[in-house]
Amino acid sequence: MNRKDIQRLQSIRGYPAVSILVPTHRNAVEGRQDPIRVKNLVTQATHRLLAECAKPDVEPLLKKLEELVAQIDYHRTLDGLALFVNRDYANLYYVPFPLKEQVVVDETFAIRDLIAMLNRTPRYWVLVLSPKGTRVYKGVRDTLLEVIGGEFPMNLEQLGWTKPLPSNFGNEKSKHRDERYRQFLRRVDTAFGQLLNAEALPAVVVGTKRALSLFDEVSTNTRMIRATLTGHYQDLPPTKLAELVWPLIRNELEMEKRKALDELAVAVSTQRYVSGIGEVWRLAHEGRGQTLLVEEDFHYPARTDATGLYLIPAENVTSSDVLDDAVDELVQTVLSKHGRVVFVDNGALQAHQRVALILRY
Repeated sequence: MNRKDIQRLQSIRGYPAVSILVPTHRNAVEGRQDPIRVKNLVTQATHRLLAECAKPDVEPLLKKLEELVAQIDYHRTLDGLALFVNRDYANLYYVPFPLKEQVVVDETFAIRDLIAMLNRTPRYWVLVLSPKGTRVYKGVRDTLLEVIGGEFPMNLEQLGWTKPLPSNFGNEKSKHRDERYRQFLRRVDTAFGQLLNAEALPAVVVGTKRALSLFDEVSTNTRMIRATLTGHYQDLPPTKLAELVWPLIRNELEMEKRKALDELAVAVSTQRYVSGIGEVWRLAHEGRGQTLLVEEDFHYPARTDATGLYLIPAENVTSSDVLDDAVDELVQTVLSKHGRVVFVDNGALQAHQRVALILRY
């Protein structure tokens, strides 16, 4: 799941929209009850729909829901499963973080928890270079999910570039092999760049010393590469590969936190910042935010005034006009205006009421 998926889900409106969120298990033994749990929630959703709508009106939706449940692969489940269905849309997502069990029938899909986790959970790309099968993974903390589609996985054979070089190349064969591999890596880089453009996350590149060197020569995406891992890891299972790359990214994220706090200190000295959720909210919506710093566990239920630029604290989060968490909305706003967001340790922004914004001007 990525931000485009979230935006797509946010754009869908119309009653009834059914959301089924359920915690699942990665371990087959622990997950034996997962199908039963899903079945019970589907039954609950069905009863609600039939109680609130005429049966002929919801039968097509119920059929979509039935077909969607049949697609669940319980061998692939992670920590949570999210199903979203209305008359015109049906999709499911395996998510690598726990979800609160719930069934929601409303005008919109229930994606608040997904947005919160998407905003606050470290995510990254992993590109594993190999002429026999270059692969891409989406990393979410210590979990890797392979991206299958588009041009990945990609190998030299499917491109027709594995034919032996003619004998008349003589001693130049190694140079021509390198050039052939460069051409392959340029194609890899172009396809990988499309993923980075869709979701600009830090990346780890994995491969042999030669592959990494040639990729560095041809890549136009080096600005997003935070770390490299040298070795023959193309056949390593995702769980084992994650054990190697997650510490690299975690270290980079810690360095990014420290760097962001140093940048904030400079911004404070030049009066190019604001603190506190109210001021940060207003200037972020005006498009002035360069870097947003937020403490990891900071949440803030609130209402907005008629202009949408001012926040009013709210205690009753169940009220329909209350933002469950203005912090998540704030993060989305800064990102949509091409700003940067860094979550820092709790207590790091005590002097700034837990949130600060470095301004563009």
